[in-house]
Amino acid sequence: MDTAELRELLTPEALRLLDTLPLSEVPADAVALVTRLRKEGHPPGRVAAVLTQYRLRRKAQAKFGPFAQRMLFTEAGLEQASRLRVAAQHAGRYARAGLTRVADLGCGIGGDALALASLELTVTAVERDEATAAIAGYNLAPFEAARVVNAELADVSLDDVDALWLDPARRAGARKLSRPDDWSPSLDVALELSRERPAGIKLAPAMDRGLIPDSHEAQWVSDSGDVVEVVLWSGALARENVRRAALVLSADGRAHEMTAPADSADVETGPLGNYLYEPDGAVIRARLIGDLARRMDAHPVHPTIAYLTNDTLTATPFATAFRIVERWPLTKKTIVRGLADRGIGTLEIKKRGVDIDPAEFRKTLKLSGSGSATLFLTRVGAERVALLAERV
Repeated sequence: MDTAELRELLTPEALRLLDTLPLSEVPADAVALVTRLRKEGHPPGRVAAVLTQYRLRRKAQAKFGPFAQRMLFTEAGLEQASRLRVAAQHAGRYARAGLTRVADLGCGIGGDALALASLELTVTAVERDEATAAIAGYNLAPFEAARVVNAELADVSLDDVDALWLDPARRAGARKLSRPDDWSPSLDVALELSRERPAGIKLAPAMDRGLIPDSHEAQWVSDSGDVVEVVLWSGALARENVRRAALVLSADGRAHEMTAPADSADVETGPLGNYLYEPDGAVIRARLIGDLARRMDAHPVHPTIAYLTNDTLTATPFATAFRIVERWPLTKKTIVRGLADRGIGTLEIKKRGVDIDPAEFRKTLKLSGSGSATLFLTRVGAERVALLAERV
């Protein structure tokens, strides 16, 4: 967002106009909306700024729910912002640790700062980009104990805070946040700060695990099946004897967690049972599959593949269960015939441990019929197999 658009947006007229465009399940036709607003006498700059926010508010509902309707956004800020219920988990940890003065270093549009402030914590939200800082200021305006500082990290005094939250931004030109060179502030700077004060550092879940220091707790978080982050916790925010954690936020709003002092030991492989389990991505990233297998009295189907199996259905929030219907050799002719015999017209394809593109493979199957199923293309022991299954 450039300065001109920001100035146009942060006017009483533009904000009032934006609030007259309530979000609905069906987005308004953009051309018709522009025509209507222009006929009402609104200048082009105001219309453009308001419609950009209208679009971003709609998009933001997935992360912020009804709160999106009173917030402002930038494209990049919305993309990087924590989902609201994930941010609430962050904030709760600070509150439970008794840390009441938190500096959010690199606050973006203020999503995590908003969650912290909602728990009545004193928040100093620091953002170096002027436009993004202004947006954060608007979003945090309802909270008296929150203030936004537009400054470089090196220029901010941290004397009045007792804990930090860092969400490194993507450097200009970087395409992802899985490498230290992609982050600003750098990982070295973030870790140095986290050794001085209790801190949480939000990073991409695919980051190199070799960069995680032994002194920090690493918590991978999944939300409704999507692994969204890994957070490195230090000081009073890191739990005793916990260095690996998988936090699973289920679609029904509940939170479930597995913790361990280190990566879990493996479980020996065994034969395919009646049920196949796909562990949640957070459990896989945290390398807690062995602990999960022992909890479930299950075992892997292959030493390098993250599928578990057993003969008795075991309900767990940490894995999705499937009942095995058929086991076939991984040959196209056999699979096509088997699917046709069962009238499978709707097929979910999952693969691990085999060099097959599911999208291309689907094109060769000639699916027809009213049945539905899940097809796993994988390995069981030394054999390449296709497993027809149904979700439990």
